[in-house]
Amino acid sequence: MGLIAFLLIGLVAGFIARALVPGPDPMGWLGTMVLGIVGSLVGGTLAALLFGGTLEVSAAGLVGSIIGSIIVLLIWRAIGGRAATTV
Repeated sequence: MGLIAFLLIGLVAGFIARALVPGPDPMGWLGTMVLGIVGSLVGGTLAALLFGGTLEVSAAGLVGSIIGSIIVLLIWRAIGGRAATTV
């Protein structure tokens, strides 16, 4: 049951991050879920670094997942977003 909850939180976090950051994002629900999962790992790692923990990859809660997803989405747009849209 933990894996299903982790995937659902990733989907919700990715959806909220895409809604909060303006601009087009041509990805489906699977891409949104991956965005939320990666964002959760980034948010958990940043929280461990900021609040006195060891540098380890860990999952974050919903708020940390959303913040991490926003960071990952902005980095994704900065690196690959322009190259994919220029034709």
